Amino acid sequence: MKTSPYLFVAAIWLTVTGAVAQETKPPVRFAMVGLTHDHALGFIPRLAGRTDVQLAGIVETNAVLIARYSQRFNLNSNLFYPSLEALFAKTKVQAVATFTSTFDHERVVETCAAHGVDVMVEKPLATNLKQARAIAAAAGKGKIQVIVNYETSWYPGNQAAYALVHDQHEIGSIRKIVVHDGHRGPREIGCSEEFLAWLTDPVLNGGGALNDFGCYGADLATWLFDGQRPTSVFAITQQIKPDIYPKVEDEATIVVTYPKAQVILQPSWNWPFDRKDMEIYGQTGYVLVPQANLLRVRTAGMHEEKEITPAALAGAKADPVSYFAAVVRRDIVPTGLASLEVNLIVVEILDAAHQSARTGKKISF
Repeated sequence: MKTSPYLFVAAIWLTVTGAVAQETKPPVRFAMVGLTHDHALGFIPRLAGRTDVQLAGIVETNAVLIARYSQRFNLNSNLFYPSLEALFAKTKVQAVATFTSTFDHERVVETCAAHGVDVMVEKPLATNLKQARAIAAAAGKGKIQVIVNYETSWYPGNQAAYALVHDQHEIGSIRKIVVHDGHRGPREIGCSEEFLAWLTDPVLNGGGALNDFGCYGADLATWLFDGQRPTSVFAITQQIKPDIYPKVEDEATIVVTYPKAQVILQPSWNWPFDRKDMEIYGQTGYVLVPQANLLRVRTAGMHEEKEITPAALAGAKADPVSYFAAVVRRDIVPTGLASLEVNLIVVEILDAAHQSARTGKKISF
């Protein structure tokens, strides 16, 4: 059967015009809200040289922070606004990336939802489950997308591990996941005083190391278990350095159980070195992710483990800016690690961990 030359020409025309349209899409105009989260220091450089996004404003009132960021990143003073309402009155932003305290996420999302503006927050989603549910309700009412940014979402190793375990079933059903996250402590590694002021506050952060780093493992585990809620949570916390962190825990171990698996989360501000690594053990093998760009794998029939260097991530999954832009354009629907659905469960796990640590009891779901 011959193909009509008219159909062939039409197909070429659609392909070419589609490519041109993709290239000529206007950039996603977004604003940053808050600079008290030191992750903003790593986010702004990601914008350099990009044509798919445009920073249209920054909401911040702290004069010291404004001066510091303006000098460091050569930011125009016209970019700064005293409030979200002032920003919305003067600009037409499509989205907001939030670098406030975790406690302020609820306020930011509710304000943005009223204006139909999508939001990306830094991990975790909220300080507690009540706030998380309020965020979800506001997002639903305003018909906006809310996503959560974790550094570990953009690790090629984690994405490759998911493919091996979840898609290719290389190690059978998961039986145990162990996740280690943290560093020597936020003060010890030189976090800014503005960051420390809320990061070490039990209300503004929801806790200490448990919230700061426990969320990473809870996010990864919920993702690997297809958004399944656990059956129970048990946690132990300590203040090993009460002279430095008098208000919050700096050490935690969380055991999260599922019908046929266990997850052990070890968030800490006492590790001798920075770490964000994961171990996944199945019925017939294991996948270890000791570094962002490395896997160590052993499956049935292998006499020793092998190292794998995963391919670099590309497209919308390459980095948080690309992902956020794709979500705002509605090119993709948020799923997995960044999704609101997964992160509601993450906060539920963290809430249960705090309750367990306070009471000394296992919290059943």
